[in-house]
Amino acid sequence: MKGGVFAVTASPPKTLGKFLWYFVCEQPWGFMLYTVTALAWGLDQCVWPLIFKHLVDAIQQYHGISSGIFHALSPLLWVAILWMLAINVMLRISGFAAAVLMPRLEASIHKAMFEYVQQHSYHYFSSAFAGNIANKIADMSRYGSGILQTLLSVFPSAFLAIIVAFTVMTRLNPFFACILFVWFVIHMSVCCIATKNMVYYSDRHSAARNTLAGNVIDSLSNFINVTMFAHVPFERSYINHFRDKERTAYSAMELYGEMIRLLLGINCFCAEAGMIVLAISEWQKQAITIGDIVFLVSATWNITAIIWQIGMIHLPNLYRDIGTCKQAMELIRETHEISDEKDANPLQVTQGKIEFKNVSFHYNNGHKVFSDKSLVVTGGNKVGLVGFSGAGKTTFVNLILRLFNLEQGSILIDDQDIRQVTQVSLRSQIAVIPQDAILFHRSIMDNIRYGKPDASDGEVIEAAKRAHCHEFISQFEEGYDSLVGERGIKLSGGQRQRIAIARAILKNAPILILDEATSALDSITEKYIRESLSSLMAERTTIVIAHRLSTLANMDRILVFNDGKVIEDGEHAKLLAKNGHYAKLWYMQAGGFLPEGEENTELS
Repeated sequence: MKGGVFAVTASPPKTLGKFLWYFVCEQPWGFMLYTVTALAWGLDQCVWPLIFKHLVDAIQQYHGISSGIFHALSPLLWVAILWMLAINVMLRISGFAAAVLMPRLEASIHKAMFEYVQQHSYHYFSSAFAGNIANKIADMSRYGSGILQTLLSVFPSAFLAIIVAFTVMTRLNPFFACILFVWFVIHMSVCCIATKNMVYYSDRHSAARNTLAGNVIDSLSNFINVTMFAHVPFERSYINHFRDKERTAYSAMELYGEMIRLLLGINCFCAEAGMIVLAISEWQKQAITIGDIVFLVSATWNITAIIWQIGMIHLPNLYRDIGTCKQAMELIRETHEISDEKDANPLQVTQGKIEFKNVSFHYNNGHKVFSDKSLVVTGGNKVGLVGFSGAGKTTFVNLILRLFNLEQGSILIDDQDIRQVTQVSLRSQIAVIPQDAILFHRSIMDNIRYGKPDASDGEVIEAAKRAHCHEFISQFEEGYDSLVGERGIKLSGGQRQRIAIARAILKNAPILILDEATSALDSITEKYIRESLSSLMAERTTIVIAHRLSTLANMDRILVFNDGKVIEDGEHAKLLAKNGHYAKLWYMQAGGFLPEGEENTELS
């Protein structure tokens, strides 16, 4: 619905109340039906005592023969039957509405949270636990719906029951209403005073629980390291530290809740006992009937049971849910470090020319990787990057991918500033084969097809053959349907690397980045892969990061990095002839690799 009170804004708000209301407004009439029909529960708690009151009074006033009692009571009995039917119909409508609304609501919240988090930067994900993020997304959808159910059905229904009971008691004797009112004020005051501390304890417990979950996932995902270092006892001790914190926070929350329950229990006992004594006293004075006593006792019992349930169950759960959702809202409140411009257009690659214009960049640790860097990579050229770890090679390609924002300057692809194009279109035009190929816990077919989601099985198999994957895939019992395990752990490093190469072949992007793409391969397989990569690099702008300098011999150009600067630039033979830094590195190699250099940045 557009406009008016149910208007839905473009993106979810940053505060919890507005955030939940945003999703209610996606299904306004459904939630209105759910709330109205849920009122039946509260009405039922007061109407039945009224019906019993009139039945008791009618029986007491009946002086006819016993066989005629049903005829005399038939109007009241029909009212009771019709009321029972009406209440059940309303409650079933409310139940069916919840069965439709809540799954949709949780799915919408989960979708919005996931899509928002997806837009965070590389730096964000490198600094956070993936398990912690996943828990918060799940918590927001699950506990957010719990908050809405409490606020839209339980509370309105309870307050309606109190209003009806208060009205009827006022007509019988205002003093009855006063007892109910005083009890209600005391009860709710205790609950409201407890709110702040309950939220505090819930926040502490939620934070401790998320931290524990994140560390458990981190430990389990690194079980190879745990095993290789024989650190099973150490990991148990490490996780126990966070488990003890979670247990302590949980216990503190529950103990505080029990203290509040004790106070509320005393208040409920006093209200019920006072109402019974006063009702009998008024009957002795013949001020009220037996039926009135039945109404007062049963209505008071029902109302105190409702408010007790709210104070003992719904409010603590509400505070817990609010605390958990506030923790989860951190994902939404965190602004995106890198975002598309409002008028961003898709990147159009014609030649694949890459240009750095006066680029300056540094990481959060303050070390400046690039300072006023300018260079041009001609479209279709094959360019090698070489230098010690920390020299700026990986940073160079990460900036082209716009994984980080520049401090100053600009990067152009075919004269288009990458800040002025959409991130999706930019990265869709670049195929990356990383040194450490990480796969999804999906089938081999799905992992290769990730390079081109609409590719046919035949295209996937052809790409696998070109990457020399088909041979080992065919040996698996389930072939291309074989699951590779979390992060591809069921495959060897070389097998994962070949699948990553097949994925890049299938993507067929005009710009190709290779970060030690053949480092995990044996020498025979590497020979075949180089042949496939040669055809893949043809007529494409290709940037190759290599520690094994022999892989750069056929590059059109080699850039030699040192401390964020390109200190040498040229072909392999010319750089050797200069007898400079590149030649020094070439002759220093042992087994075809560069010696380790000093790491001085977050990324090499």
